[in-house]
Order: sequence, then C-alpha cells, then structure tokens
Amino acid sequence: MDIVYIIMGLVLVLVGAHILTEGAAAVAEKFRISEFVIGLTIVAVGTSMPEFVVSSVAAIQGSSDMAIGNVVGSNIFNVFLILGLCALVSPLPFTRNNIRFDIPLTFLASVALFITALDTMFGWGDINRIGRWEGIVMFLSYIALIIWSVRTSKQDEQEVAAEPRMKMWIAVLAIVGGLAALVIGSRLFVDGASAVARSLGVSDALIAITLVACGTSLPELASSLVSVAKGQTGMALGNVLGSNLFNILFILGGCSTITPLTLGDIDIIDISMVILSAVIPFIFAFTFKGRQIDRKEGAVMVAIYIGYIAWLISKI
Repeated sequence: MDIVYIIMGLVLVLVGAHILTEGAAAVAEKFRISEFVIGLTIVAVGTSMPEFVVSSVAAIQGSSDMAIGNVVGSNIFNVFLILGLCALVSPLPFTRNNIRFDIPLTFLASVALFITALDTMFGWGDINRIGRWEGIVMFLSYIALIIWSVRTSKQDEQEVAAEPRMKMWIAVLAIVGGLAALVIGSRLFVDGASAVARSLGVSDALIAITLVACGTSLPELASSLVSVAKGQTGMALGNVLGSNLFNILFILGGCSTITPLTLGDIDIIDISMVILSAVIPFIFAFTFKGRQIDRKEGAVMVAIYIGYIAWLISKI
C-alpha cells in the first residue's frame, strides 16, 4: 500500500500543479499583477501548504527534528533541484527587482534562520533552538514582506494578455481545486515514503531533510516545471523564492511561536546549505550570460543537490 500511496500522490501533484498554474495565471491577468508576485504569494503559499501542515503537526507533537528538517530540506530542494531542473528546461531570467530585493530578502531570511537556530555556536545557550520571541519576529516579518511586495509590484505590459484566459470564478475554483490536489497528493507521497524509510531504520531528522522535504516540495517542483514549460518563468522563480521565504519566516516562525523548536540531529552543515541555496542564485545572476540561470548553471545546481544527498546517506 505504501507504494500505491506514492504513485497516487505523484499523480495528484502533477494534476494539481497544472490546474493551479492556469488559475493563478488567470488571476494575474485579471488584476494586472505580475507573474512573479502571483508566484511569490498565491502559488508559493499554496504549494507550501504541505510543509506547513507537516511542520505544524510535528511541532505540536514535539517532533522538532521533523518540523525544522522539513523546512531546511525543502528550501535546499527548492533551489538546487527545482530551479536547477527548470533552468535545464529553459533559462530563468532575473528582473531588476529580483536582484535588488527578492534574492537578497531570501538570503536575509536564511541568515536569520542561521543566527536564531545555532545558539551554541554564538554562545547564546546550551541548546540549538528557535525560541518563541524569535518566531514571533519571523512570523510578523513575513506578513510585512507580503504586504510590501503586493503594494510595490508593477505589471510589465508584456505580461498582460489582451483577453483573460478564463472567467474569474473558474480561476478561483482552479486555484482551490489545484491546491487541494497538491496537498492531498503530497500527503499521500510523504506517508508512503516515510513508512518505507522507517522500515529501513532511518532517523527522523534524515527522513525530514530528504524524503519528507522532497515529498512536501513536490507541489513546487510540479508547478514550477509546468510554469516553465508554458513560458511563465517569472511565476516559477517567484514560486521558489516565495516558498523559501514562507517556509522560514511563516512556517518556522509560526511553529516556534506555538512551541520552541529544538534542532536535534540537524547540524550546522544542513543550515549552511540553506545559506548557500540563497547565495547561489545571486552569484549566477552575474555569471556567463548574466541576469539569468542558464542550463550550465542549472546542471551545477542539480549536481550540488545530488552531492549533498549522497553525503547525508553516507552518514547513515
């Protein structure tokens, strides 16, 4: 049955990603909102719901390893594998705002995670954990960021279609239905994959960073690849950056507000990989052809992810 759950989950994720992308793009056209901002908000928050559900339940149940590992693994997966694969399909161009604001904000959020989580490294405590007040600040920072992003966004004339692709009520139903399929599909995949992993005697921390993180990030993977295949690269980039911001500031911030989160077996290498995932897009924005992630850089990103997973497996 675990294998059946995995297959069913993948099918639902792929279908949900297609429906969600169409609905979100229609909303963008209707309200003259840029694809990037739609990706940063509606798509990013929606596709991050599996991470939110898994981490919230884990935090409430006292499984801090699972709650933090899910976010850490998801952010690493989002950048290195998802953006890497998307760039292999089609180069991902950056806008001026991406370089000036969006990528730096992702980096700052990653640094905030590094500073707040590694208490022993900075001499702030005997246990590595994210405290309640730190969580409140992170959570409120995300709310402020979204309000600022929506208010300051400007629609590029090239991104506005002459005629809307679907009626608004259909677009809303598509978004809701797509999100539902993504959440259910991801949950089936995670449950099946986790059951298989535990039967092999793998720790919760490793399961969270690898299988659970990959499973809960399937919506981002599917929706981003679908967006790129349809030429909506801005939505794909906004989806990944928005999801990473949501994961750190909203999910970990919200969960640690409910109960402080202890890192457990998650170490400085794992958190440092989150920092690297925020730095790599900025570096690639100024290499080779410039202001984009091209196919060569996409291949490098995928290779980094494979190397990291191989290193994790070697520690078992």
